[in-house]
Amino acid sequence: MKVVRTIRDQKYLLLMSFPFVIWVFVFSYFPLWGWITAFQKYRFGRSLFDQQWVGLKYFQELFHDDLFYQVLRNTIAMSVMGLIAGFTVPILFAVLLNELKGSLFKRAVQTISYLPHFVSWVVVAGLITKMLSINGGIVNELLMSLHIIDSPINFMAKGEWFWGIVTLSDLWKETGWNSIIFLAVMMGIDPEMYEAAKVDGASRIRQIWHITLPGIRPTFSVLLILSIGHLISTGFEKQFLLGNHLVIEYSQVLDLYALNYGIGMNRYSFGTAVGIFNSAVAIVLLLIANGLFKRYTKESVI
Repeated sequence: MKVVRTIRDQKYLLLMSFPFVIWVFVFSYFPLWGWITAFQKYRFGRSLFDQQWVGLKYFQELFHDDLFYQVLRNTIAMSVMGLIAGFTVPILFAVLLNELKGSLFKRAVQTISYLPHFVSWVVVAGLITKMLSINGGIVNELLMSLHIIDSPINFMAKGEWFWGIVTLSDLWKETGWNSIIFLAVMMGIDPEMYEAAKVDGASRIRQIWHITLPGIRPTFSVLLILSIGHLISTGFEKQFLLGNHLVIEYSQVLDLYALNYGIGMNRYSFGTAVGIFNSAVAIVLLLIANGLFKRYTKESVI
């Protein structure tokens, strides 16, 4: 049989991948057993089979909570802003690096741009807060020295600016790191294509538009599909560390909502319901994005 022959021919590869399959099962699939607590009135000290079943009670509470829709708005807004900025800027940065001819300067720029990725969000949040502070913050000092403002602005107290602060902070931290894969793909493009374009009289802008960008399109499509699947799974570190009670209407996201109003209040079943909603939406978004890309670009991850 074909399957048996394939297993025999690739037995060493299968044996090498087996530990990783076990790892994924133990840490990614086995914990899904705990999802049943979302349909129970979970109490410590009892087994899952001794809990009181309440059906969809916590999902009904979730969808009838006005705060949930406010949190969902914040999550979607910051995710979309991060998605747009997190793809356009790294691609532009990778294109610029790819066009640099000086290898020493190019390596120096790459190294400097990668370093923020390895800095903890605790440190980044402290730096951002200090830079935007009204007491000696470099941003306020610069704006006042340029006579753009007359008095310091308390940026961290303005909720309507919080989304932008988070997006720019994430952009500064991750642009260099996110550009690595695009830069690697660009370096793999056949140099003869550029030589042929030069012979035809194409400028560097034309070469970028007709050779470089089409060359990274398959990679861009796959990464975009996967990112759309995680659109509302933004985590909570950035919002938790940069937020405060003055901007709470704009800083709370779904993960932070599950933490504060679920686990933080010993409402484990409610917190699990929020997590299930998050995962369900992620799967739907992934399938929709994959279907659209497969239909219109012939590229997909499934």
